Amino acid sequence: MVLAAGAGRRLRPYTDTLPKALVPVRGGDDGDTILDIALANLAAVDLRDVVIVVGYAAGAVEERKAALEKRYGVDITLVHNDKAEIWNNAYSMWLACDHMTDGVLMVNGDTVHPVAVEETLLKHRGPDVLLAIDTEKKLADEEMKIQVTGDLALSRITKLMDPATAYGEYIGATLIEGAAVPRLADALKATFERDPDLYYEDGYQEMVDRGMRIDIAPLPPGTAWVEVDNHEDLAKAREIACRY
Repeated sequence: MVLAAGAGRRLRPYTDTLPKALVPVRGGDDGDTILDIALANLAAVDLRDVVIVVGYAAGAVEERKAALEKRYGVDITLVHNDKAEIWNNAYSMWLACDHMTDGVLMVNGDTVHPVAVEETLLKHRGPDVLLAIDTEKKLADEEMKIQVTGDLALSRITKLMDPATAYGEYIGATLIEGAAVPRLADALKATFERDPDLYYEDGYQEMVDRGMRIDIAPLPPGTAWVEVDNHEDLAKAREIACRY
């Protein structure tokens, strides 16, 4: 699954007419997009039934759907978020829960990363919910930081954390087993009903606060990835995407 409903206003003019996931990152302005890399990664680990949550400029994804299916050998289902421009992504993820009954590997539609991320999650498959974590990156205020318990279960996940107290950064990729989906859906619903501006990661925190265990999978050392929020991030994405 790819969460690709966001507008990405800090990436204008690219996102004047395109969702952030369709911003090109490899091969020039007509080259591969963030979504291309996400789909290529999923196909490489033989995950070929793909749900894409769309919202802002959804028509641009719809227009490319058939071509993307053919290029990557995947079957794409689009889930429409009609509140994408006014609500945050806890609602986006909740909308797709009906498609997760057999489990899902979910990636953010604004993250450029190598297939090693998907491979790491699948290698450590077993826990109900498993988050991909970068334990090497120097952290600041913008990152989605985590803390863990003594047995390496998630205890806290938020951007609003002193970086010095963080174990690492959640990179926007999660493996969710089907058995956990009803609990996830209920936690996400409680989260956006409390505040529609909350992130799906706040739904993970809701699960933890309810006593549910969420596990972590640290990435291999030196994994090059970036969350593309602004033009500086985009420049980094274009530099590292050429290595994949």
